[in-house]
Amino acid sequence: MNGYFITFEGSEGCGKTTQIEALAKALEAQGKTVLITREPGGTLIGEKIRNLLQDPSHKNDISDMTELLLFSASRAELITSRIQPALARGEIVICDRFYDSTFVYQGLGRAIDMNIVEQLNQITVGTLKPDLTILLDLDAKIGIERAKSRQSGELDRIENESLAFFEAVRNGYLELAKKEPERFKTIDGLLSVDAIKKIIWDTVVDQF
Repeated sequence: MNGYFITFEGSEGCGKTTQIEALAKALEAQGKTVLITREPGGTLIGEKIRNLLQDPSHKNDISDMTELLLFSASRAELITSRIQPALARGEIVICDRFYDSTFVYQGLGRAIDMNIVEQLNQITVGTLKPDLTILLDLDAKIGIERAKSRQSGELDRIENESLAFFEAVRNGYLELAKKEPERFKTIDGLLSVDAIKKIIWDTVVDQF
């Protein structure tokens, strides 16, 4: 039995964590085995990379290319040690971010040559592709304000980027969703938590 791979995407403050936890709980109530993981992170090595990437004290110490390579290293470890084994066992894997984040954050936000981003993703990911990607779309300014409120005004290294950066990220996500409508489900992040939860459940339950 093959597993099912769901990814959640969206910029800061869009509510991914809340919705991932709700979906996993609903699926487990149906008797499904669910693995929740995240990028960067999800493994011992990945979490160390995550801490390095998010530490605001490193704001001027990590070059754009180094950032791209660190994200890719974390992803490679996560795929090999957790995602692929879980899918092989027939489990449902829910991942908070995946390679779409690299396209929009590093490819568009950092303006790294998209050919380089695509080649690195191919090396890291191979043929693995999400079965479903939930995109929680939210105005960039609102998202940052939510992130500040959630973290008592303290933002991590990437959350401290400019509004223009996050506007590019949001537009990049919307473009990806247009290119792959069969994989993406775009949801208005301004809807209530319960409304978003219902849309996600209605979308996911149709896959089984």
